[in-house]
Amino acid sequence: MRLLRDPLLWLILLFVALLLLMPYSGPLFARAFPQLDRPLYQQESFIRLALAHIRLVAFSSFAAVIVGLGAGIAVTRRAGKAFRSVVETLVAAGQTFPPVAVLALAVPVIGFGEQPAMVALLLYGLLPILQGTLAGIDAVPPTLREVAAGVGMSPRQILFKVELPLAAPVILAGIRTSVIINIGTATIASTVGANTLGSPVIIGLSGFNTAYILQGACLVALLAIVTDRLFERLLRRFKRE
Repeated sequence: MRLLRDPLLWLILLFVALLLLMPYSGPLFARAFPQLDRPLYQQESFIRLALAHIRLVAFSSFAAVIVGLGAGIAVTRRAGKAFRSVVETLVAAGQTFPPVAVLALAVPVIGFGEQPAMVALLLYGLLPILQGTLAGIDAVPPTLREVAAGVGMSPRQILFKVELPLAAPVILAGIRTSVIINIGTATIASTVGANTLGSPVIIGLSGFNTAYILQGACLVALLAIVTDRLFERLLRRFKRE
C-alpha cells in the first residue's frame, strides 16, 4: 500500500501510459485541433523515440560525468591548481555556446545523426558537473585531510575515502542539473537527423502543427520530471548515509 502512495511511481506509470496510449489519441487531438489534417504524429513510434532520446541523454551525460568529474578532480590536486581558472573558463564557454551552433559546426565534420548531438550535449552538460565537483571538494574541511594524512593515508586514498564520499551529494546535484538540461536540449538533435522526442516538436514547428509540438513537448517534460524525482530520491539516500 505504501508503494501505491509513492508519487514517483505514479509519474513513471503516467509516462509509460502516455507512450503506450499516444498512438490511439488521434480522435482527441482531432477534436482539439480540427483545423489540422493530421493531428497525430505517426512518422515514428513514440516508444522508439523515447528510447532513442533516453539513450542519447544517457551516453552524452555519462561522457560529461567522466570529463567533468575528471577535470574537477585534476584541478583540485596540487599539480593542477594552476590550470583551474583556464579549465573553468573553457567549460563555461562551452555552456554559453549555443547547442544549435555546435550542431552546425559538427555536422560537416562528423555527419548527420546522433554523433554531432552527443558533442553538443557533452559540451552543454559539462559546466554543472565541473562546478559541483569543485564545490564539493572545496567544501571538505582541511582538518579532515590533515587527519587522514596523519594516519598514513596516501593522496589517492584521501581522495577516494575522504574527499569524494563527502563531496558526493554536491557532485550528484551537479550531475542532476546537467542531465535535466540535456533532456530538454536533446530535442534539437532531431534537426540533424537523430530520432528523439524532439522529432514531433521540430516537424510541428516547421509545419505549423501545434498538436505535434504538444505531443513531443509533453513527453519530454514528463521525462525530465521523472528523472528529476529519481535524482532527488538518490540525493536523499546520500544525505542519510
